[in-house]
Amino acid sequence: MQIRQQLLFRSSPAICPHGVWGLVPVYLKHLINPVKRKMLHTSCQLILQSRAKRCGFLVNCLIGTTIDNSNNEHRTCYRNGEEISYDLYNESICELCTEGDVDKAMRLLSQMEGLGFHPSFVSYSSLIAALGSVGRTLEADAIFQEMLWSGRCRPRIKVFNTLLRSFLRKGLLTLADKVLLLLEDLAVERNQETYEILLEYYVNAGRLEDTWLIVAKMKRESYPLNSFVYSKIIELYRDNGMWKKALGIVEEIREMGLPLDKRLFNSIIDTFGKYGELGEALEVFEKMRQEGIKPDFRTWNSLIRWHCKFGHLDTAIDLFNEMQEQGLYPDPKIFIIIITHLVEQGRWDVSDKILESMQGRGHHKSGAIYTVLVDIYGQQGRFQDAEYCLNALKLEGLQLSPGIFCVLAHAYAQQGLCEQTVKVLQIMEADGMEPNLIMLNMLINAFGNAGRHMEALSIYQHIKEMGITPDVITCSTLMKAFMRAKKFDQVPKIYSEMESAGCTPDRKAREMLQSALMIVEQRHY
Repeated sequence: MQIRQQLLFRSSPAICPHGVWGLVPVYLKHLINPVKRKMLHTSCQLILQSRAKRCGFLVNCLIGTTIDNSNNEHRTCYRNGEEISYDLYNESICELCTEGDVDKAMRLLSQMEGLGFHPSFVSYSSLIAALGSVGRTLEADAIFQEMLWSGRCRPRIKVFNTLLRSFLRKGLLTLADKVLLLLEDLAVERNQETYEILLEYYVNAGRLEDTWLIVAKMKRESYPLNSFVYSKIIELYRDNGMWKKALGIVEEIREMGLPLDKRLFNSIIDTFGKYGELGEALEVFEKMRQEGIKPDFRTWNSLIRWHCKFGHLDTAIDLFNEMQEQGLYPDPKIFIIIITHLVEQGRWDVSDKILESMQGRGHHKSGAIYTVLVDIYGQQGRFQDAEYCLNALKLEGLQLSPGIFCVLAHAYAQQGLCEQTVKVLQIMEADGMEPNLIMLNMLINAFGNAGRHMEALSIYQHIKEMGITPDVITCSTLMKAFMRAKKFDQVPKIYSEMESAGCTPDRKAREMLQSALMIVEQRHY
């Protein structure tokens, strides 16, 4: 309990030299949302109440309760005036975490500690996993520190992996490194999942050198290079313009006798698609189906995205329709790509037909998000205000997840609607979800599209101040913003920062650098 109190009020790392420190002062510094301040204030009150309850007050249990936030009425569950047992507390916390009701689980934890109980190892693990899955890394870290402080539960590798994944998902590389150091200090051995978590982050962030170090270490420690690892190596080559070398990995896989599974097929299809080899991508797609492997969302999204990019919009629409016939409801992200290209060609009639077809398949509530996306792209204009848009989705009964917020922020960012993009992030934060690096990258993109490069730069600086490590997309998006603003002399500086951060520039970044250097050189003559 003390650890959570210290995390809320202190920034000194002296309390626990092995802890994952540094996040709290940064978050407190940048809490601009009054709702979030109120949430922290409530947490502080719960801590004080909990300490008071340890002096002998009996606490009502929230097990099986229903809470009406509008009038604060609580229907509590009693056991003949007796205290709820230790085992029942732990079981209930785990059940609530499994159901995704993290707030109730945290309230129950506070009441449990008020009675002098300490959560079990399983309860601690469930809370860390549940908080990490919804981006509440600050609270997940607090629970982890309390777990260490109690001395009753020795964290296992699964807990470390959960925390590591949460930090890397938000781009908090410094804190992730501290988790890895703590692993060594406590002599907890990494497992296959640990390496795969690191590998996925390094590939997605464009950190070429770090990726090869992880692969080399896996080989040295005799961890198997499975289809996941090979698919990431293919993606690494693909993103660095070495697509033929990426396909050479496929031959290596076949020589080893490792069967091509869905993950590998998806990586190969995406590699062909990215470099415009659409015929080969479709051939691999057909071979995938002939071998009895059912395409998933990633397969269809990849084919549709690259057909749109290279101007084969009608084929993309055919694939989009076929995807629905196979029983898969489209990802809103891929729907944005299709709508964007249809809008550019002025084909509103086609977008209307697509929308009607989707709604006719019996997905009314999910279809609300697609209606909003079409509207954002300018046909009607009702949902140009983010707050009105989100309220409309809530009235439709749609559960707003981080993914939905991300899709809406991207849609507004694509249109250069900066204020609305910011508003989406603010509403998301007010709902208890913390924006990650992907959403902050979208905000940079929104300001860049609107020609407001200084605001884009301020977001970039804000990312670094928050302790988040910028990735290739962050730097490339900022470079694009300065290119649009014709501030070509600043582009090489951003490129240098990208390299110094350990990121390997992709082809787009290299092309922008060459263009900027050429223009700067011409201006000097």
